[in-house]
Amino acid sequence: MPYPRSFAHAQECSLQFDGRIDADLTAADFNDPNDIFSNQFVIGQGLTFSQALRLLPAAAGSLFDIEGGLEPVQVLISDDSVFNNQLAFRRAELIPASNDGADASTQGVKTLHFSVLKDLQRPLNLSHEYQLVFLESADFSTNQFVLKTGTILGQDTADPDTLQLFGNVNDGQLLFSTAFTPKVFHNFALLFDFDASTTQVFFSTANDDLVQVTEALQNDLSGQGQFHFGLLKKPVNGVGDITQNGDQPDGINEGIIFGGVFQEDSSDGCMSLTANVE
Repeated sequence: MPYPRSFAHAQECSLQFDGRIDADLTAADFNDPNDIFSNQFVIGQGLTFSQALRLLPAAAGSLFDIEGGLEPVQVLISDDSVFNNQLAFRRAELIPASNDGADASTQGVKTLHFSVLKDLQRPLNLSHEYQLVFLESADFSTNQFVLKTGTILGQDTADPDTLQLFGNVNDGQLLFSTAFTPKVFHNFALLFDFDASTTQVFFSTANDDLVQVTEALQNDLSGQGQFHFGLLKKPVNGVGDITQNGDQPDGINEGIIFGGVFQEDSSDGCMSLTANVE
């Protein structure tokens, strides 16, 4: 069933989608069609989202959750997190329900907000590469941006315990990086101009206001597609098609925590940098 979104979120911009979660919802609500996240993708074969998600107390919320008493969400992967027969990947990702790959979220000027926190009870294996947030083009040929952590394949990763934001993977441009500090949310706002093909990054930690950390950088955003929030764990020792070839350990029990997922229409210059209502 669809859930009404009537609460205020301490910002005044028009929303394209809202992935923040009311405190009266449960993980089982995401097994069925709803107006927050897809109940079909991305989840291991035979699993349900109630097996891959945990909702945390609203008091643990991120910058844009606390004002509305909204709940952050843990996204979990296990040995069973094999999606679409990608045998060498482990995946569990949330896709906004309205984001069908051809909708307005990848048109005009939009600001994507999300906050990410380490799950200290289910740590990541940083010898692997993880994709945490990305836009996958509608023809599945590229990611127009991707937030990664861990040991990045094909690169000499100086510190795998880093959040690295890349532009279009066909170009490999690093837009921004920061240490992945434990016990604190890392807040991102990505200002996309889909007409001019630029990406600008705003960032903060904890409940601090977002600040600009890059200029508007050229970045190929063409191809529309869908936004993913979660864990895509790549293998080590992969050769050729790494969706099928490579090593994953047994006994995977890993997680990541998200809060404050929403997208604003910034065509009129509106963009939320603070959760405080003036």
